Amino acid sequence: MTGRDNSIGSRRLLMTLDAVGGVWRYALDLASGLRSNGVDVVFAGLGPKPSAEQTREAEALGKLVWFDAPLDWMAEDERALRPVPDLIANLAEREGIDLVHLNLPSQAAGLAIEIPVVAVSHSCVVTWFAAVRGHAVPDDWQWQFRLNRQGFDRADAVLAPSRSHAASLQKAYGPISGMQVVRNASLVEHPRGPKENFVFAAGRWWDDGKNGVVLDAAANHVDWPVVMAGANRGPNGQYLPLENVQWRGELSHDETMMLMGRAAIVASPSIYEPFGLAALEAARSRSALVLADIPTYRELWDRAALFADPHEPQAFARAINRLSRDRRLREELAEAALSRARHYTPEAQVAAVMQIYDRLLPANHHARTAAE
Repeated sequence: MTGRDNSIGSRRLLMTLDAVGGVWRYALDLASGLRSNGVDVVFAGLGPKPSAEQTREAEALGKLVWFDAPLDWMAEDERALRPVPDLIANLAEREGIDLVHLNLPSQAAGLAIEIPVVAVSHSCVVTWFAAVRGHAVPDDWQWQFRLNRQGFDRADAVLAPSRSHAASLQKAYGPISGMQVVRNASLVEHPRGPKENFVFAAGRWWDDGKNGVVLDAAANHVDWPVVMAGANRGPNGQYLPLENVQWRGELSHDETMMLMGRAAIVASPSIYEPFGLAALEAARSRSALVLADIPTYRELWDRAALFADPHEPQAFARAINRLSRDRRLREELAEAALSRARHYTPEAQVAAVMQIYDRLLPANHHARTAAE
């Protein structure tokens, strides 16, 4: 019995996503590139439902199915996630899926399917606690560790967006077989208009890992206005008051990119960033970067940004003021960041991911063909 072409370019892919964080942008941008290469994508959403605008955006790229099931980091306990493996497996069977791309490794735990599974760790509670709180995940969240570990073991390939995050994962969980680094990418286009004298920052500010409290405090000592965009109230009651900045609230991606494109300086004070998409988008927007001095940002942006201690508001203020007072340095760093950003392209990301898919598909395909 003969089978189909073994390459992913002739296949159907199931990709999980959520509507509350950076995974949404990652999934849609990657799906756009995969679709251009002939891959048919079915999205499986979990967690809070997407907005009408988000739904339209996803459905322009592929079929969108939304499950009534939580994300692992929003679940009260392990029991709330028990339906997830069957939901994914049943959808994969109904849709004739050839490969599953999971954007939470815990979703691979207990997943009983005979097609390849790729799990991507964009972030996780265990490494978040290590970076933000400086200690292990609390006892009542140990189930998060267990499910992620099971997911890593179940997946045929595990992807991380940076070497730094890959190292953090293996420090937290122990050796992870099949771990590979595929850098994230951005479709943001370079703005054509002139830059304006203000500092911009975007993020989920209710998340302590984004460290908005430091930038808000630094704003009192910064020469230029500091503009922040993004939610400051989280889904589980988290809240960060922003008192010293111009806070624009939660904006659409297009609105955020318009502000970023105008800003001469973009800052990110994050303590925890497995990749940091906002920094890449800022670099592609030709903004000068002031970044937290953390391993991820050093890996990706060393010599293309100014770095500051993320625990010291005054250090962030000094770095921002240094750039605001030195136009030549500001423009040099903006160009350096743009040049670096050209290494993190959608084309490179899609090519790397498709290579991983293709490597997994033939053996699986031959096994199924032999069984048939």
